[in-house]
Amino acid sequence: MSHDRNKTLIWIGCLFVICSGCSVRKMAVNQFGNALAQTGTTFTSDDDPELIAQALPFALKLMESVLAETPEHEGLLLATTKGYTQYSYAFVYLDAVKIRQDDYFKARKMELRSKKLFLRARDFGVRGLEVRSPGFRDAFSSNPRAAVQTIGLKSIGFLYWTAASWAGAITADKTDAYLMADLPKIDALVDRMVELDEGYDNGAIHSLLISYEMVRLAKEGEPEDRAYNHFQKAVDLSDGLDAGAYVSYATSVCVPTERREEFIQSLNTALRIDPYIKPELTLSNLLMQEYAQWLLDHVDDYFLPPLDPIN
Repeated sequence: MSHDRNKTLIWIGCLFVICSGCSVRKMAVNQFGNALAQTGTTFTSDDDPELIAQALPFALKLMESVLAETPEHEGLLLATTKGYTQYSYAFVYLDAVKIRQDDYFKARKMELRSKKLFLRARDFGVRGLEVRSPGFRDAFSSNPRAAVQTIGLKSIGFLYWTAASWAGAITADKTDAYLMADLPKIDALVDRMVELDEGYDNGAIHSLLISYEMVRLAKEGEPEDRAYNHFQKAVDLSDGLDAGAYVSYATSVCVPTERREEFIQSLNTALRIDPYIKPELTLSNLLMQEYAQWLLDHVDDYFLPPLDPIN
């Protein structure tokens, strides 16, 4: 039986090579694309960040290669958008933050690299939205808010990762005036997400909005108040198990508003989370807890030391 099965597999492989221009190849590529698109779940539940840091670049380039063969594969477009966004933030941008005090020029180079990767992710996301809603790209350029109304709940993943990557590029290079001019487009994406499902992916939308509200334009109220409201919702929707929400609040809100004690409290709360309770958050939580500990170790780089009490 095993011998017959091996013969069958060899025959299929030969047919795949021979029929490089026929539907058999297209079907095989699509099946391979389906398999690749599922790798993100494996990555997010892994508990070895260093292993993922080494594996992701190869996986992402492989995804791009397959997309060259099947450019409208929705699952693969989403996985590539998500993968590049996560890799850029976790393994390039955060590394730049950690060395900025000691080597500004190297850190700046890494930040610009992360910006390029974020924009690559954004472009795949826009491609995915175009596949889901033909004509979206042109419509979005001229009237973002009208264009996003053509995007439904099934495409919320594309909305989220496109917005996250776009906002990430701005975070990596706040001096880019052209990117800052794109803020109304990101506004349209995030507002549509909230309309569709504000609880998406354990409150990921609100986690994103914690930092985004601090740079958002033309909104009512103080940005730190809006960010705090999103922080509370992110905590509620994740059952308090998303370390990223606490880290984002500490870095995006507590630092610019000089809330040292709240900064420390938020990061310590992130460190107390069991990263294994929600497998889909395991890798993210481990990475954010590592960053939280680094931030606590460098708290005096962000705030003036507390004054000694006067006797």
